[in-house]
This record gives sequence, structure tokens and C-alpha cells, in this order.
Amino acid sequence: MVERQSGVALWRQIADRMRLAINNGDFDETGMMPPEMTLAARFGVNRHTVRSAMAALAEEGIVRPIQGIGTRIERRDRLRFPISKRTRFSQGLGNQARDIENTMLEAATEVAPSIVAEALGLPIGTLCVRMETVNSADKRPISCATHYFPADRFGKIGGVFEQTRSVTAAFQALGVSDYVRRSTEISAIHAEGEVIRHLKLSPGAIILVATAINTDLAGTPIQFSRTRFAADRVKLTVEPEA
Repeated sequence: MVERQSGVALWRQIADRMRLAINNGDFDETGMMPPEMTLAARFGVNRHTVRSAMAALAEEGIVRPIQGIGTRIERRDRLRFPISKRTRFSQGLGNQARDIENTMLEAATEVAPSIVAEALGLPIGTLCVRMETVNSADKRPISCATHYFPADRFGKIGGVFEQTRSVTAAFQALGVSDYVRRSTEISAIHAEGEVIRHLKLSPGAIILVATAINTDLAGTPIQFSRTRFAADRVKLTVEPEA
């Protein structure tokens, strides 16, 4: 059943539950979604609400209605993305995708928010470069991220990233040959705002949020990032330190 007093629209809750069921392989035997009437009884709602949820999943490319047959599952297996001491987007996906693309949406120099300044060990009021990016695999958006870098050390990182399309390559060009992950915190929330547009999700879709701090090999923090992953496309796995 769905929660009617949760503040989240019923069709969004149903879409979330059906995404999870599809990802868990609940309908793999037939490859088809149950009829609307069956789903309506299962969730205790009317068929119109179920239809809205199915339309949202179809817009995301998870299912496809076929006239006279039903709704076929178009699920692609979720990509496995490891979180480790040396987390790198392209290397993490490995051979799971043929075409990996990193796109910068914006770069700006601004005063670091207090949470960022604290994470990077900087005085309040310090300037940082904020960079917004979207990462895709085989033309499908996988994640979008907000990164912060100390401006006194990485003031040119936006322009370098635009040329290299890689944070790792940009760091190397700016004198950081290697870096490591100091910490990662993972949570799950409903997508909203620009995240919906960047990841091509329906309102209320579940996203995984990884908040991370990277340091150079001397232990100095050089990057604070908050990455939002489409939960139906990516499985985050935390790997033990080598």
C-alpha cells in the first residue's frame, strides 16, 4: 500500500515501488507489467493513478506500452559504480558502457558555502570554484554533480575540464598527479528541481546522493563534491580499501 499522508503524490510513490520491483527482477519471468487493474488493487488506488505512474516510467524509458498487448519492460541492467579509495567515473564504469561522456554545465568562482569551507579546511569566506557537471553512459544520463575546488589552487580548473572532460586529467594538468577519497556519505532522496531535467527523470524519482571529499597525497583536501545518481540506472558499491 501507499502512504496517503506522506506529502508525496500517490502516482509518484507507485512509480518508485514499480521501479524497485523492476530492478529486483520481479517481472522478469514474463517481461511484462501486470495489468492496470491488478496494480490498482495491489496499491489500493484507482486505475487513473496507476496510469499516471506507468506514464512516468514510460517517459523514463523503463517500460513501453504496446497496443493490444500490454506494457513491456524495457529495463536496462543497472550499472555498477564502485566507491573506493580512488573513485573515478570513467574507470569505475569500465567496460559496462561503450560511450562515456562528462559534460560541464557551469563553472563559477564564488564564496564557499560554510559546509564546503569546513570540509575543505578553509576559512569562512574563502573563494572556491563551483563546477556543475553531468555524466552519461551510452547517451543515457547517469549522474549530475556539484564540485567545489579551492580557487587559489584550482582557479583555472573549469577551463581545463572543458578541454579534458575529466576531473582527474584536470587535476594532473594543474599539478596534482594523484588523489584519494577521504570520505563518502551516501543517502537516498526524491529528485526535484534541476536534477529531474539533467537526469531526465519524472518528479519524485529516487536518486542516490554521494557526498565526498578528495585529498591530494599529502592529505590536503582539494575537492568537495555532491553527486546525484539515478537510482534505477546505477548501483553504488562500497569497496574495501586496498
